[in-house]
Amino acid sequence: MPYPPRNPLLNDVPRWLEDGAKHLWLPYTQMQTVPMSLPVVKTEGVRLTLADGRELIDGTSSWWTAAHGYNHPHIREAVTAQLQKMPHVMLGGLAHEPALTLATRLAKLLPGDLGHTFFSESGSVSVEIAMKIAVQYWINSGVRGKKRFVSFRGGYHGDTLAAMSVCDPDEGMHTLFKGAIAEQLITDLPVDDETEAALDRFLAAHAHEVAAVMTEPLVQGAGGMIFHEAEVLKRLRRLCDKHDVLLILDEIFVGFGRTGSMFACEAAGIVPDIVTLSKALTGGTLALAATVARTKIFEAFLSDDPSKALMHGPTYTGNPLACSAANASLDLFESEPRLKQVGRIEAQLTRELEPAREIKGVRDVRIKGAIGVIELDAISDLNGMKRRFVEEGVFIRPFGRIVYTTPPLVIGEEDLARLTSAMLKIVAEAAAR
Repeated sequence: MPYPPRNPLLNDVPRWLEDGAKHLWLPYTQMQTVPMSLPVVKTEGVRLTLADGRELIDGTSSWWTAAHGYNHPHIREAVTAQLQKMPHVMLGGLAHEPALTLATRLAKLLPGDLGHTFFSESGSVSVEIAMKIAVQYWINSGVRGKKRFVSFRGGYHGDTLAAMSVCDPDEGMHTLFKGAIAEQLITDLPVDDETEAALDRFLAAHAHEVAAVMTEPLVQGAGGMIFHEAEVLKRLRRLCDKHDVLLILDEIFVGFGRTGSMFACEAAGIVPDIVTLSKALTGGTLALAATVARTKIFEAFLSDDPSKALMHGPTYTGNPLACSAANASLDLFESEPRLKQVGRIEAQLTRELEPAREIKGVRDVRIKGAIGVIELDAISDLNGMKRRFVEEGVFIRPFGRIVYTTPPLVIGEEDLARLTSAMLKIVAEAAAR
C-alpha cells in the first residue's frame, strides 16, 4: 500500500508535502491509513488557507489555542520585538523581563494566593511538574507515603508518562500502557450527594497515600467533552480539605475564557492548591505552559537544605519569545471584550446546535461557553466525516463519537453559523447512512 494514502481532497500536492509526508510522524494518527494531511500555507483571523488557495473556517482553534484568532497584530508585534533583542536565555542563574512580568500578571489574575509560577513548554509537562510538586510538598513537610494521585473517569491530562497515569485508563488513549505507567486511583467525580459520599469514603481509606486529587474543571476535554457543574469543584475542595490532600486543577483546555470566566475554577469560587495552564496562554502563538502554586505549597520548598528545592528545569523554561506572546495575549484579554464574546458564542451555539437533538443517532447536545458538542451513538467513518467538513469549507476534527467546535473567541456570527450548519448537515448525513 502506498504511504501515505492519497487524499481525495487534494488535487495539486505541494512538493514539500509530497516529499516530507513520508518522514513526518503525526500525532494521534495511524500513519498507514490516514490520508495525507491538508497543506496549510497561511493563517489569518479564523481562517486557514490551503496550498491550493481554499480557505477553511477553523472550528478547533488549533487544539483550543488560538483564542484571539490567528496572526493578531498585537501578539505578532510583541514577539517580533522580543525576537530582535533576545529570543532566548536560560532561567538558570539569569532572569528576563517577559517571564517576571508574566509571572506577576498571572498572580494578579488567578484567584486567591495562586502566586508562584513554574514555566515549561507544554501542558503535559506542566501536569508532570504539578505532580512532582505535590509529592515533594508532603516529603518536605515531613509526611511520608503520600505519593499517589486520585483522578477521574473521563479525564485526560496529557501524553507523557506521569500525565498518562492520571488519565482514564479504560476509555482514554493510553490503555496499551497499563503496567508500564504508575497505577493511580481512578474513581467517579462527585456529581451529587451519593457520589460525594462515595468519594468521601474513598479518600478516608486512601488519604494516607494520596498526595493530591486532580481534575479538569467544568469540562473533561479530550476524554469526551464531558461537562459537570461548578458544584462538583466545591465538593472536591471540601473533601480535599477534610482529608488533608492537595487539589490540582488542570485548566490547560478551559483556562483563559473558554468556559465563560477567565478561569473555570472561578465559576465555583474555589482556589486550587496547584493549577496548570497552557494552550490559550500565548494565544496559540508559541509553546508555553505554567504550573502555579499557592503560597503554602511554595513555602514548603524554602529551606537552607538544598535537597528541598524543586529539582526541575526544562531547557526552554520561561522562553522570552513565548512569555512575550503570553503577555501580549493577556493584554488582549484586558483590552478586548473576550468574555462578552464568549457569552455571544454560547448563545449562538445553543440556538443553532439544539436542533441536532432531533437527529437520529444523536445522544446529546452540550454547550458551555465557547464549546459546542454533539455526541452521537457512534461515528462509523471518522476520516470520511473529516473529509465532508473540509468539503463544506470548515475545519472540524471529530473524535470518538464526538463532533465539537471550539472556535476562536473572536469569531463572527456568520462564520460561526457556517460551523454550526456544517455540523448539523454532516451529522444528519451520518444518521442517514
